[in-house]
Amino acid sequence: MHSSLFRTALVLGLLSAIGPFSIDMYLPALPQIAEGLGVTETDVQMTITLYFLAFGVSQFLWGPMADAYGRKLPLILGILIFAVGAVGCALAPTIGWLVAARFVQGIGGAAVGVVPRAIVRDRYTGLEATRLMAMVMLVISVSPMLAPLAGSLVLQFGGWRLVFVVLLLVAAMSLLVTLFALPETLARKDRVPVNLRSMASGCRRLLGSVGFMGLTMVGAFGFGSFFVFIASASFVYTETFGLSPTQFSLAFALNALGFFAASQAAAPLGFRFGMVRMMRIALWGFAAATVAMLVLTLAGTGTLPVLMACLFVGNAFLGLVMPVTFVMALEEHGDIAGLASSLGGTLQMVTGSVLVAATAPFFDGTALPMVATICFCAIAALVIGLGVLRRGIQLAPAAAE
Repeated sequence: MHSSLFRTALVLGLLSAIGPFSIDMYLPALPQIAEGLGVTETDVQMTITLYFLAFGVSQFLWGPMADAYGRKLPLILGILIFAVGAVGCALAPTIGWLVAARFVQGIGGAAVGVVPRAIVRDRYTGLEATRLMAMVMLVISVSPMLAPLAGSLVLQFGGWRLVFVVLLLVAAMSLLVTLFALPETLARKDRVPVNLRSMASGCRRLLGSVGFMGLTMVGAFGFGSFFVFIASASFVYTETFGLSPTQFSLAFALNALGFFAASQAAAPLGFRFGMVRMMRIALWGFAAATVAMLVLTLAGTGTLPVLMACLFVGNAFLGLVMPVTFVMALEEHGDIAGLASSLGGTLQMVTGSVLVAATAPFFDGTALPMVATICFCAIAALVIGLGVLRRGIQLAPAAAE
């Protein structure tokens, strides 16, 4: 089983990394894009906001498609659409063109965001599902640590357009993985036809589930904090603290490392202490770290080392929360795992894009708008999470393959 679990995690992790890679790799290029296209930083941040929005909304389509036609077909179509968007980005003559092409990329990237989570639910439940999700996140963790560095290297050779040429190659490799290394996990007898009545019925069931909605929104504000950091960090680190693109890439990788390293401890800690107890402690830790970061920033002592230390600790606690919210939210909805995964993903991504869009106008060249929004997200996740956990929601003790 462990060999099968590792192989599944590797394949799903490589596919799931497409979306984060398409964001992280071009982060060092954001100031260069603004200069090259003659636009403001807020304009360039729209390429991130619209990507998140398209990614989120499109999940609501890919999930039901995955329930109706199996898991592989939506993945193949999504990767092809992502590749078309990459070509559009590489050729973009204006910021409007670039934003539109990033929107197309988001539509395709959504497929590789939602379908792997449904595949996890097809194969495993309970602690085994949490272990698999943590292993998938370990593979994904390569993205925030290597993608910005790869982007910085590309910038030295060919400018920001070449970044999207590389993403086109990544899409091609992902297509090969899907075609030849990923088995179909949804049997024909278990597929649910796409129709408005079944979707509406499933959505009513999910939206009426306090556990599903609560855990989904905990994840939404958790991801939202990360999205705000992604959209703002390149400008804050390079313009406020004077880092080079390569130095920014290293700093970004260090901040992301806390999240993904901690995510690997989620399953063993949950097994030892209980998922609910671990999640409650992690939510308090995430909130405490971000509140401390905000207080220090307001006091004028928010230096780069202080900021990075608080983000590292906060993201580490967040890394304990996210794998559990995925698993617990889907636990009671295995018969509509695709729809549940897509609706949850839509709510999370839309929340993240709204937070990025709401923060962008307040960007003043300092770290304060970014820090304040991240702190807000942590407090919101804490309040919602504690409310859900008080209802006694638990993971199923058994794991099934």
